[in-house]
Amino acid sequence: MKKKTLISVSTDPIEDYQTLQEYAKSLQGKADFLHCDVMDGVFVKRKTLSAQLVNNINASSLIMLDVHLMCQEPAKMIKEFAKAGANIITVHYEAFKDIEKLDNVIDEIHTNKVLAGIAINPQTPVKDIKICLYKIDLVLVMSVVPGQSGQKFISDSVEKIEELAKLRSFNGYNYKIEVDGGINFETAKKAVDAGADILVSGSFVYNSKDRDGVIETLQGV
Repeated sequence: MKKKTLISVSTDPIEDYQTLQEYAKSLQGKADFLHCDVMDGVFVKRKTLSAQLVNNINASSLIMLDVHLMCQEPAKMIKEFAKAGANIITVHYEAFKDIEKLDNVIDEIHTNKVLAGIAINPQTPVKDIKICLYKIDLVLVMSVVPGQSGQKFISDSVEKIEELAKLRSFNGYNYKIEVDGGINFETAKKAVDAGADILVSGSFVYNSKDRDGVIETLQGV
């Protein structure tokens, strides 16, 4: 029997915070995660979602929180987002000049009893994070340039997913492969066929007239 693909619905298309909290509630029992896109205005141009807002979402809904820190200094934010209720915290490889500091942040996330992920931008090869793969819970493959919703899926991402799936199988690692950007029914199938476990969908779900139906279809690709 084919396993269900997990769907993490992104906060990115929504700028009104009251609407966002209502949206999170509406996803309970339908989406698997709410993908909380946290941007600091430095790592990417936009600035969104504070730890307080994530805390408010956590207090008013039951959905699991998949927190994606698109931030220049994520090490300073781990404790506050863990306290806010994050179930997963993912940091960007590109935010660290020193791989040892990234390794320390992964340890800190785990110390706070949260699952730890590493995100890689489209230009970053998988080999750059190989040294960390044994200890992380998730790899987030950015299939668009981070920071803007509604971009097209970068086809080279499929090769990265395949490489990560092969490394996981060969080494007996347990990380999940998550893909973020340009997900629709066609690109979702490509990503899942390549080895993805979790799909992040923002505009595709949010702009649909049948959000529940879109989520259910994506879960079955």
